[in-house]
Amino acid sequence: MERTAALAPPPAALWQLRLPYLALALFLLAIAALVWLARAHDEDSQRTTLISDVLWMEQNLNFHFDHVVSQLAQLGPELVVAEIAPQTDAKLRQLLRSEHGLARIYWLDREGKVLNALPPPSDDHLIGEATGAVPADSVFRLARSIGRPVYGPAYEVAGGDHHFEVHVPIFTDAGLIGVTVGVYSLDELISRELPWWFTERYRVSVLDADGREIAAQSRVAPHSEAQREYTMAFDPPGHGLLVHIAAYRGETRWIPLLLVASIVLLGGIIIWSIWQLRVQLARRQAAEQALRGETLFRKAMEDSLLTGLRARDLDGRITYVNPAFCQMVGFEAEELIGQLPPMPYWDPEHIDRTLEIHDLILSGGGPHGGVELRLRRKDGERIDVMIFEAPLIDAEGRHTGWMGSLLDITEQKRARELALQQEERLQATSRLITMGEMASTLAHELNQPLAAIASYNTGCLNRLADGVTDIQELKEIHDRIARQASRAGEIIRRVHDFVRRAEPKREPLDLNVVIRDAVGLLDADVRKRRMRIETDLAARLPEIAADPVMVEQVVVNLVRNGMDAMADNPRERRIVRITTFEEGGHVLVRVADQGGGIPPETARRLFEPFFSTKQEGMGMGLNICRSIAELHRGRLGFEANPEGGTIFILSLPIEP
Repeated sequence: MERTAALAPPPAALWQLRLPYLALALFLLAIAALVWLARAHDEDSQRTTLISDVLWMEQNLNFHFDHVVSQLAQLGPELVVAEIAPQTDAKLRQLLRSEHGLARIYWLDREGKVLNALPPPSDDHLIGEATGAVPADSVFRLARSIGRPVYGPAYEVAGGDHHFEVHVPIFTDAGLIGVTVGVYSLDELISRELPWWFTERYRVSVLDADGREIAAQSRVAPHSEAQREYTMAFDPPGHGLLVHIAAYRGETRWIPLLLVASIVLLGGIIIWSIWQLRVQLARRQAAEQALRGETLFRKAMEDSLLTGLRARDLDGRITYVNPAFCQMVGFEAEELIGQLPPMPYWDPEHIDRTLEIHDLILSGGGPHGGVELRLRRKDGERIDVMIFEAPLIDAEGRHTGWMGSLLDITEQKRARELALQQEERLQATSRLITMGEMASTLAHELNQPLAAIASYNTGCLNRLADGVTDIQELKEIHDRIARQASRAGEIIRRVHDFVRRAEPKREPLDLNVVIRDAVGLLDADVRKRRMRIETDLAARLPEIAADPVMVEQVVVNLVRNGMDAMADNPRERRIVRITTFEEGGHVLVRVADQGGGIPPETARRLFEPFFSTKQEGMGMGLNICRSIAELHRGRLGFEANPEGGTIFILSLPIEP
């Protein structure tokens, strides 16, 4: 819970994150409102235009009706006379032109009798009558009684057309003299009276009281919307007639449409862009969070390391150190960052070698296996470190510097030196113990040449006392004395070389010579135990670089172990065979005995320190032998002897 709260952004950051989305929502609402307002304004404009056009049409029809009534009232006195003048006939025909919508003109006397008509009627009884229509005489009587024009109801005639009449009473000084009747054709009136521009915009139809369409300007169905149509009373003529005006689908107005489409398209692009930006931002935040976590993880890992880490640029300037490095050299990170060579932790006594290695690493020629250096801490203490360098490569693949890993090997080096000293002491002790075990044999071996010398010396003295002075005989005696003295001295030298503690040294040596010296050293012990050593040494064996005393110690220990293993054998089976040969770049020494062999449970622990099968053994002989072999980059192993017993194999490389 604490970690979640720590990672949660502050309220101000939350508002900053939400503000773009709020602005986007407001922007989309503004665009939607703009489009809606533009559309509403367009609809209002079209509605206003429709109403304006309808009012114009209404005024135009009223003006037309008034004009026709005025013409009929003027022509009335000239029509009720016995004979019509040519001028009057011409006026009638002019009035009956199709654009006025009149299908026929009647004139009646004061009693309602038809005097004449133009064009002449085909059937007098149909005047003003149709199925369901109001009788014409009632309209006539109404007009005569009120003295004003009266319109009659619409009625259907042959051919599907609908007509209606207007009765115009004619008065003179003598009073009512007749009625002029104008018969309108609704189809002609609608189609002829309206101008072309009006009929291109709207469809005009006339509806009866029952809502049926009885006349129309066009039979083509219009584009009808609730706000794009208008209905008004057709008065005159009245009688429940309605005029319905519906707008046709207008031409596509590309500029507003393109403007709205552009706004919508830009809005969509903005939404898509913001969404993509949000996706990229989320990915970047996730990557930053992962990088932050990875950085913290690596920082914690680097801080927990015991290995010192130090980064340098191509000029050798320190750019990074971890806490382990600061603790190792005793300086704070602030004291080291930005430092150029020579560094404050370099040892003044080894500054030349350190600078040489530093320049070698910067040039790219540093050793791949690391290099050992001695540094000096801030408090003056000297430490030994092992440095491993690796190139620093940035994200673009460029080499920007070097990263060094430093291991403090001071204690390891001290422990190694101490272990080496202990091993040398242990080897010397082992040799002393070996020589102690061989002391009685060596004493007996030395007694022989010393006794011979004493005997030869006594003989010489006796000869001199007797006055015998055979020069040749005395010379031979002294030669024998010299040989015995040399033999005694050789024995003492071998013992001295074997037991003295000296620093290991590698020198070219013939392994066969070392084996012969070891056999000579063991000669007295072999005779005492009634053993036999057989050697099969390879001719022209390559020289190896090794310490002769250490190798001789291995051979002596292996031969003596073999003799110990054959202590209970019959005399004819007390044989140790030493063989040398070359194989695979190594020189091999095989020491074979014919003892009881090594049990499996003993074989597993044979080379362990302080493990011995002898009651008085220290358990260090074979362990020391293996250490000497590994010190010379060789191996020491064993295998079962097919003839019975064990074969120990020492392998030493020809090249160091």
